Amino acid sequence: MELAPETVKPSITRLRRAHGQLAAVIRMLEEGRDCEDVVTQLAAVSKALDRAGYTIIASGLRQCLMEEDGEVDTQKMEKLFLSLA
Repeated sequence: MELAPETVKPSITRLRRAHGQLAAVIRMLEEGRDCEDVVTQLAAVSKALDRAGYTIIASGLRQCLMEEDGEVDTQKMEKLFLSLA
């Protein structure tokens, strides 16, 4: 089952932002920028990725984990959630 596009739109926006931030980190490293600036930007990328993952879980993953009887596989959901921790 696919996630509904309207459900994941905020995550897509976050991931696009993270993509740009990651490109900036690579550029900063290539330019020999200050370590503190690089780490700060890298932390922003990491946070954006985490938030996108949590948003997907919170808003749409439930439909992917439904069993045929309509119950949610809580073990699968927990495993996926913890994989982001």
